[in-house]
Amino acid sequence: MSPDIWLKAVLISAIHQHRYVAVGNEPFLTSYSGQYQSYVVPAMTNLQESLAKANLARNVKLVVPCNADAYESSLPSQGTFRPELTQIITQLVSFLNSNGSPFVVNIYPFLSLYGNSDFPQDYAFFEGTTHAVTDGPNVYSNAFDGNLDTLIAALAKIGYGQMPIVIGEVGWPTDGAIGANLTAARVFNQGLVKHVLSNKGTPLRPGVPPMDVYLFSLFDEGAKSVLPGNFERHWGIFSFDGQSKYPLNLGNGPLNNAKDVQYLPYRWCVANPYKNLAEAANHFKIACSYADCTTLNYGGSCYGIGAKGNISYAFNSYYQLQKQNPRSCDFDGLGMVTFLNPSIGVCRFLVGVSDHTTSSGFRLHNNWISVLLIVLWDAWLFLM
Repeated sequence: MSPDIWLKAVLISAIHQHRYVAVGNEPFLTSYSGQYQSYVVPAMTNLQESLAKANLARNVKLVVPCNADAYESSLPSQGTFRPELTQIITQLVSFLNSNGSPFVVNIYPFLSLYGNSDFPQDYAFFEGTTHAVTDGPNVYSNAFDGNLDTLIAALAKIGYGQMPIVIGEVGWPTDGAIGANLTAARVFNQGLVKHVLSNKGTPLRPGVPPMDVYLFSLFDEGAKSVLPGNFERHWGIFSFDGQSKYPLNLGNGPLNNAKDVQYLPYRWCVANPYKNLAEAANHFKIACSYADCTTLNYGGSCYGIGAKGNISYAFNSYYQLQKQNPRSCDFDGLGMVTFLNPSIGVCRFLVGVSDHTTSSGFRLHNNWISVLLIVLWDAWLFLM
């Protein structure tokens, strides 16, 4: 499909909903070994021409969300783009600058903590740290500011020290790994909101916070790849039923939960205690190939509930996904329906939502940060 046709089919019909068009997503990841680099600027050029033809170029800006691994340094002030990216990033930033677009970066302190056992845990948050980083006259008390200033320094080294920056993704998962839990997610996201709204900025840009900050993510993604880790399916601020997982104030009040949610009947599918479960392994595997069972793994909220508990969790997850179809709890006679909630401690056995749920009243009416929560609801258009 040509850029002109795509614009007419997708963007023009809903122009009021779109502020940015993302050309790809993190195309410079080291794991891609450069396979997408040559496509980025040509794709942006084609789309920019189409935006201009449609008289949309002033209102809709093209961006390329970059992962923080595009730049590197041991200290923020020494930040540089990876050597193999310097030329393409310079071309990209020149294009962005000439068209009034910001540089978009995804920053995840959680991933720094997850991937490095020596990373100071308190440095990942905004509550103060005993592991502050001193960089000349500047002192960094959190990883977010340190990461952002590393990017700012890298941009300055290619001649764009004043380039506007948007945080395309930032957040904290609530399950699926050690350190991924409701408390940590609430503390991080609330700290981030408070930090951004303070307009404090960073040591290299005092008083100048990022243009926009997009919290990731609105909901969990139960089918997302878990190659980076099981936590990838648990970034949501809201549960699948539109209820906030934890209290979060975006500046002028708490989040609004969905109202009038119609749940399926309060019943669950569990392993039949009167059956020999020796043959349940294959059924467990099949159930988890459809439903999300990542909470059962090490670091998850349901880790350690025992073999029978694991089987029951898998059976119920599949049963709810199938809208409690009676046949979906058979598993060759190994499953049974119960009206007693089998949840164990923090491990919740969920009840699904009816297809007739309208979720009335589910809206984010807070200030500008709240709108930016909607990363998965057409806030970005990913093209490559």
